[in-house]
Amino acid sequence: MSPDRASELKDSLFELRCAAEDIATAVNEGENARDIAKLCQEMVDLARNIEKLR
Repeated sequence: MSPDRASELKDSLFELRCAAEDIATAVNEGENARDIAKLCQEMVDLARNIEKLR
């Protein structure tokens, strides 16, 4: 893997972790199911994009 690709992967994994933390925060703060579902979909989309970095 090239250094640029590795950096891109690292940045993407950081975004994925932040998305997971956003979901955890929303749950802890009692957000409604629709908002949590939206955050979950964003995280799934990020994960799918990371899979494409091969």
